[in-house]
Amino acid sequence: MEHCAPEQLALAALREPLPADDAVHLEACDRCRAEVASLQRGVDALAIPEFAAQGASVAPPPAVWAAIAASTGVSAAPRDEGEASPVVPLPTPREDDNVRVLRPRRTRLLLVAAAVAVVAAGAGAIALNRDDTVTLASTPLEPVEAGGVSGEASGTATVVQEEDGTRVLRIDLDAPDAKGDYYEAWLADESAVGMVSMGSVRAGTTTLPVPEGLDLAEWPTVEISVEPLDGEPGHSGVSLVRGALPT
Repeated sequence: MEHCAPEQLALAALREPLPADDAVHLEACDRCRAEVASLQRGVDALAIPEFAAQGASVAPPPAVWAAIAASTGVSAAPRDEGEASPVVPLPTPREDDNVRVLRPRRTRLLLVAAAVAVVAAGAGAIALNRDDTVTLASTPLEPVEAGGVSGEASGTATVVQEEDGTRVLRIDLDAPDAKGDYYEAWLADESAVGMVSMGSVRAGTTTLPVPEGLDLAEWPTVEISVEPLDGEPGHSGVSLVRGALPT
C-alpha cells in the first residue's frame, strides 16, 4: 500500500484540501490518519490565541544600538518607524532560466508544515512512515461531574505501542471550547493523589508520548483537567473527564 507523502500529511494537518487520490486514501488509512493527528497537535498548540498572540514591541535601550554601531560601523540611530523600507524588485527570470515559480500561498504552507513537523518531532510525536502499532489498553473517558462543561464532554484514551517499542497515549476528546483556558491530560495512581502531567490536549485527537519506564499499572487513571493560563504547573482541581485503563 502506498501511503500519502509527508508533505501531503503536513498539509492535511493544516486542514488544507488534498488531491483527490490522497484524500480518498487518508479517509481509509488508519496509519496516515494517525500521522495527521500527531502533526495536528503542533498546529493546534500554535493556534491557541493566548499562546500565539504577539505582545507589544519594546524599544531597545540606547546602549543596544551603541553596541551594534561599535561592532558593525553603522549609524547608531535606528530608522524612523514612519520611514518606508526600500522595495527591491525581484529579477524577472529569462525564458532559458531553469526557474519554477511557486504559488506564494502554497510555499508559505509548505514552510509552515515543515515547521510543524519539526515541532511535532521535538514534542515526541509519532514519526512519519512508521510501521503498524499495537493497542495495549483503552478506556472510555466519562464526565467527572454532571452538568456544566463536564456534562458535555466525553472521549476515549488509548495506549498504543509503536514498532520500536515506544508507547503513546492517544486521546480522542469530544468537548466544547475551553474559552480562554486549556485542557491537560494526566495519569494518576489508583488513589488519585499522585499525578503525572502528559501535556495539553484539544478537542479531537491528540497523541502524547508515554515516559520511558513509566509503569501504567501504577498509574492507570487517565484524566483531563481544565487549566487556566496562569503558568502554574500543578493540577487546577477542575476535572473534565476521567477513565481507568485495565491493568
